[in-house]
Amino acid sequence: IATQRTSLSSRLNKFLRERYLNLPQGEFCQVTYVWIAYCGMDLCYKTRTMDFTPKTIADIPEWDTIGQTEGFSTEMPLAPACMFRDPFLLDPNKLVFCEVLKNTREPAESNHRNSCNKIMEKIKELHPWFGMEQEYTLLGVDGHPFGWPRLGFPKPQGTYYRCVGADRAFGRDIVECHYKACLYAGIKISGTNPEVMPSQWEFQVGPCEGIEMGDHLWMVRFLLHRVCEDFGVVATLDPKPMTGDWDGAGCHINVSTVQMRAEGGIEYVLNSIEKLRKRHAEHIRVYDPNGGEDNKRRLIGCQVFSSINDFSPGVANRGASIRIPYRVAQNKCGYFEDRRPAANCDPYAVTCAMARTCMLEGEEELK
Repeated sequence: IATQRTSLSSRLNKFLRERYLNLPQGEFCQVTYVWIAYCGMDLCYKTRTMDFTPKTIADIPEWDTIGQTEGFSTEMPLAPACMFRDPFLLDPNKLVFCEVLKNTREPAESNHRNSCNKIMEKIKELHPWFGMEQEYTLLGVDGHPFGWPRLGFPKPQGTYYRCVGADRAFGRDIVECHYKACLYAGIKISGTNPEVMPSQWEFQVGPCEGIEMGDHLWMVRFLLHRVCEDFGVVATLDPKPMTGDWDGAGCHINVSTVQMRAEGGIEYVLNSIEKLRKRHAEHIRVYDPNGGEDNKRRLIGCQVFSSINDFSPGVANRGASIRIPYRVAQNKCGYFEDRRPAANCDPYAVTCAMARTCMLEGEEELK
């Protein structure tokens, strides 16, 4: 059964592979460029050799890729945005996350980082902190959830959330290797846990300030796909990978400003929630890459998910659209959690929308 569910590449001789990866590379550095594909959901990469080790992002030259703009295939510049250590090739090698530009130097259609960064610059004095909780599901290469019976289903939900045991936690090795890879890379991963549906997991990233949230979450997703590749399985961010009485997958966002964190900051928390109430439909359109269509399968008003049609804030209520944590309500300051974003959301689009609605006055409609 295992050989039918894991990839052929994962069964290659890894000890032989290590023999080559351990060879000295002299003064050269391998730099892997990572970027968002023109569809806005997939990640791409390619690697080049540099004859020195870059110290800052300014040391990384632009490169190019082949993309689609206005219906035509064309060369598109890759503009380096942030740099991390490479947990696969190890030091001194680097991972570089890039913005994709048109040959006119305008941002590509899939590049939401560009506009997000402009908004974050406008509100930098508020020191906005974001934390995102990325849920995902492990699948075999056959598309069936990893660890599920070949025919039929596992036991119903109820015993898998934050669980231990070989009959409940499927894929823990993958999760722990991914966690270590993120820490090595210098990513602000803050935790992980098993989720409600078997083979579903979550990791948390943050707190990150401003544009850093999107940068780190996209790179964590890249590392997740690479680690899963080594193990021969697939990680999906589908918001509802299994139909029926099985939980969907979200990417909850936690939001705080310097005003919310100060004494009496609950006033700013509540004010932000009221602003979000007025723009519920606009935010739903931003919270998945298909204008809200993906979230329709997930936000169904049950299984601790709010209804996509309703806006429902609440204290310590994980079935609400917006949750005010119990300790925040007690301390009268802190942050709030928006539980509506789908697992496959673009964090640049989500944080940008959040900043424009809650932290800027007089902004135009969200796009």
